[in-house]
Amino acid sequence: MRIRELSCLMRRLGWGLAATGLGVVCLAATGCKPPAAASSTDGGSAVAEGSGSTSAERGLPSDEEFLKQIDDVLDFTYEKRRLSLSDQAAWQIIHGAMAFGRQYPVKNGDTEVSAVDHVLSGGKMTGWNLVQGDLLDEKTGRYGVRAVMEPGTKTGQGHADQWIGYLSYCNIPLSEKLIVEGKEFTVEDLLLQAEKDVHRNALREYSWTLMAITAYRPTDYTWTAGDGSEWSVEKLVEIELEHSLDSSPCGGTHRMVGLTMARNKHLEAGGKLEGVWKKCDDRIQECVAKAREYQNPDGSLSSNYLQRPGKSADLASSLGSAGHVMELLTTAMTKEELEQPWVKQAVYRVTELFRKTKPIDLECGALFHAAHGLLLYREKMYGPRTFPAVTDAKPEEQTAAN
Repeated sequence: MRIRELSCLMRRLGWGLAATGLGVVCLAATGCKPPAAASSTDGGSAVAEGSGSTSAERGLPSDEEFLKQIDDVLDFTYEKRRLSLSDQAAWQIIHGAMAFGRQYPVKNGDTEVSAVDHVLSGGKMTGWNLVQGDLLDEKTGRYGVRAVMEPGTKTGQGHADQWIGYLSYCNIPLSEKLIVEGKEFTVEDLLLQAEKDVHRNALREYSWTLMAITAYRPTDYTWTAGDGSEWSVEKLVEIELEHSLDSSPCGGTHRMVGLTMARNKHLEAGGKLEGVWKKCDDRIQECVAKAREYQNPDGSLSSNYLQRPGKSADLASSLGSAGHVMELLTTAMTKEELEQPWVKQAVYRVTELFRKTKPIDLECGALFHAAHGLLLYREKMYGPRTFPAVTDAKPEEQTAAN
């Protein structure tokens, strides 16, 4: 059995590759590969190991040094783990856009383009499969846009409304033009079709649906699905709360991020924490408490997400679990809550994982969710981080992934 196949089997069984200390990942053409010359040297401040937070807290870097470390790993991820339309698919690339926004560049032959602008304008991308949907308005002849489901492929949309859920992070207006099959639509046509199709979701998995609708609609929004059933944001929240996190993708972190985004929007609009919103907030607080309870003695977040304590010898796997949980924490917690030493210690350990995994391929979902969590932390604690647009990029300094 080849080492890549063995690594994948071991990960499924929950084993790390302790012999190397570096998670050898089975990624083939779907990975996010760094430049060959990247250094794995850990240039961060040393942090004391210990059985409690007190000893670890003493070794934390200063705010100035910590910000530099965060920006260094974000800059490396943005500039050096460059993806390519010829080598990667939508599943990998849209995750990058989710993390870094509309300006996120991708290689297109000898040039670089905004990944988001490329697909909105009708550009080809493996796995980005949209088709004309249902007739929405007989008077105007307006049609919806439907994203084709391709679960398990790791190239196309793997979850209901995943594409528009992640695009909603990119601040794209609903009026933005969207070219599908040579015809002109708008982003709102994609959202309206998602709303109309909500009853067709056999798994009742509405994590990404909730992200998108929360981004574009008020939390008291209601609509009628294609089968005539009545839906609302609160109904989506109720259904999402019914699911077990242990059996949900990525330890339930996507589900909780969607719920947290809805709660935040509800509170921003002056809503109260009562009824389903009280249940929603209780679940969020429970997850934050579990993240802290299951935190390892060295300050790192559990490699078992929010299920139980644990630490994997596979650094790539650890980055995925810790990054997803950190993304939830930075979405759910206020700046004051994020200032707690246990949170700073957890974030520090994530930056350490980024530095240690520089020389190896990483699974793009894990990589970009961790980067997104760092970006959210950076924005709340220090202000937003800007990155060069495509026109400012320097292709000769960047290496495409294989």
